[in-house]
Amino acid sequence: MLYTITNAGYSQNTIGQAVHCIGIGLHSGHRVSMTLLPAPPNSGINFVRTDIDPEHALIRASWRNVVDTRMCTVLGNEYGITLGTVEHLMAALRTCGIDNLTIEIDSDEVPILDGSSAPLVTLAKKAGLFAQRLPRYGILIEKPVEVRQGEHYARLQPSPTPSVSVEIDFADSNIGSQRLSVPLLDTVLERDIMPARTFGFAHQLDGLREDGLALGGSLKNAVLLDDDGIVNVEGLRYADEFVRHKILDCIGDLALAGLPIFGELVARKPGHRLNHALLRELFAHRNCWSRMSYRDIVEGSPAELETGVSLAVAAGCA
Repeated sequence: MLYTITNAGYSQNTIGQAVHCIGIGLHSGHRVSMTLLPAPPNSGINFVRTDIDPEHALIRASWRNVVDTRMCTVLGNEYGITLGTVEHLMAALRTCGIDNLTIEIDSDEVPILDGSSAPLVTLAKKAGLFAQRLPRYGILIEKPVEVRQGEHYARLQPSPTPSVSVEIDFADSNIGSQRLSVPLLDTVLERDIMPARTFGFAHQLDGLREDGLALGGSLKNAVLLDDDGIVNVEGLRYADEFVRHKILDCIGDLALAGLPIFGELVARKPGHRLNHALLRELFAHRNCWSRMSYRDIVEGSPAELETGVSLAVAAGCA
């Protein structure tokens, strides 16, 4: 997605050492073991299912491989092997400026941890950023690209200052209408967006679980709302945590573009389906963007961008 990384530089980056975590899948309820490993330049972000035959285990983190967007973003490969809930990890990797990574995982879903990207940012920072010699490339938005689905819409447009503006509107009075615009700086994202948790509604739980979803959900990894309000005894991390989490999801989903995207995202009532549709629309209109070196984009931008390296980092190749 679109944001500024001040510590990532003009070269591609991986991590300095392997790091590991264990958690459960939000929807599957399965115990998950996940290891992040350094990867060579130009390899992008790749998942490897260690519980699958090695010949069928690789799933590349790319918009082309999205196979489901109902309750999360699910990737799949040509062998029918899938991996769900990738968006929180992708958002964390992009916030940390990591371009190339191998992720070994022994289940069909990325662990949900506390329902936000904050623990994943901590994990990636523990691994450290390792600069690689080859240059980064990015996607410079030159003409607006938009998708609409009823009252939902998302638009990428040229902007000298990368930012994201999201509006949500829920019938539930505990959420209601929320709107937030943020400059996409790594420090802002880490402090104000990555800790925002996923959320759900008590009246939907039985139906979701009958469909085999939300089996690992709990008050430890999601904000739950019922008729009386917020169920979690600790309350919210932000008064507008809901719109902040929607921004987090946008960052993670658009990280599947394959290259940093330089521009502005404006969205109303976004979701995984809409975010993926926006990427499909973007790559269907080659005249709306240019592939340029990261250095050329930043050094050719207005002065306000030169205080930090502006990007929308994504995994893989466009």
